[in-house]
Amino acid sequence: MIHAGDLKIRALSPNDTAHLVKWLSDERVLAYYEGRDRPHDESLVQQSFFPEEDGETRCLILYTDKPIGYAQFYPLDAPEKQLYGYAKDDVVYGMDQFIGEPAYWNRGIGTQLVKAILHYLHTEKRVQKVAIDPQAWNERALRCYEKCGFRKVKELPLHEWHEGSMRDCWLMEWIAPAD
Repeated sequence: MIHAGDLKIRALSPNDTAHLVKWLSDERVLAYYEGRDRPHDESLVQQSFFPEEDGETRCLILYTDKPIGYAQFYPLDAPEKQLYGYAKDDVVYGMDQFIGEPAYWNRGIGTQLVKAILHYLHTEKRVQKVAIDPQAWNERALRCYEKCGFRKVKELPLHEWHEGSMRDCWLMEWIAPAD
């Protein structure tokens, strides 16, 4: 478990399915994560968030012990590294996250969350680089990531399918500070 102030991040469990169904059927959340044309029911949540072991660490985010969101992190695989321009032997992690409770948006919790995961990846997993690929129109996410030390590396034109069309994204990278 990761702790940072009122924030706790713990491993996702099958008991968390109802939270994911609630969040991923809320159009306000879907506008940013997965798309409003892709609401999730229990079956889709099971398929998407509880697959066979695939190397991803999936987590539930709690704020003052209330479930408010989801995060995942994982080592990039060879095709992703190639797409992003990393060498085969580079160890680079990816991460994705969302706050599923809109009442917790715009309160700095996303920044606190991303910083806590980066700290964990660096201190516990010895990760030196983390890459993310937010959609270019998502200004709130871009600002959050930049506050956490990510820098835009390159544009990824027509990179991600979202709400009926391919969307431009930014490859952003965080490099661990020198020890």
